[in-house]
Amino acid sequence: MYSVALTDVGRKRLVNQDTVYISDTPVGVLPNLYIVADGMGGEKAGDYASKSLIGYMLTYIEHTIKMPVTAIQGAIEYANANLFAEGSKNPNLSGMGTTVVAASIIDNTLHVFNVGDSRCYVLDENSISQITKDHSLVEMLVSKGEITRESAEYKENKSKITRAVGAEERILIDSFELDLAGIEYVLLCSDGLTNMVDDRKIFNIISSSAGVKSSAKRLVEEANLSGGNDNISILLIDINEG
Repeated sequence: MYSVALTDVGRKRLVNQDTVYISDTPVGVLPNLYIVADGMGGEKAGDYASKSLIGYMLTYIEHTIKMPVTAIQGAIEYANANLFAEGSKNPNLSGMGTTVVAASIIDNTLHVFNVGDSRCYVLDENSISQITKDHSLVEMLVSKGEITRESAEYKENKSKITRAVGAEERILIDSFELDLAGIEYVLLCSDGLTNMVDDRKIFNIISSSAGVKSSAKRLVEEANLSGGNDNISILLIDINEG
């Protein structure tokens, strides 16, 4: 297993509010750990939220004696409690929050947790599949049958999320578990990639056999060429390498 992470400010933003964390080696009770966070709430607050989320998560994971899978959920809950408390006390951080998609591979099983619209995908030889579900206004409307993903309303409002770590006192976290048999790559990313580059193009770039370093760089370049409207973060894992 070999992984690489890149984060880029994009072409329209002055500050990068995304933060990534990558470790192919053990972190506390976990054999590996991968995190992408996309902050919100003003430039300083969003940047602070995503960085602090990862700091709080690592503190929790490095000290917990919980089982590995429950440790990730506990770490997000711990981060949420601390970020919410900070935002409540400090006017400069009021309204801050951050998405998170966090993953660990344990005994060839992928465990993923997410809040917000940062995503996890897996790729096999023939296809790309989104594992997480976006916590966004438009996805909620799609699930109710009120709009379609092809509609103008969907495209115009994709960035409006309905959940964020630190935004409320309690947080609802989605979790997913997937056997990695037949899977070649795992991708974690912020919406700065997925709002600019469609899934088919993402698949074509990663499956080009250029290697994860080159593929990650090409994905960032493609997002910027398509407009670069937001910060872009990519964490790409080659399951079979190394």
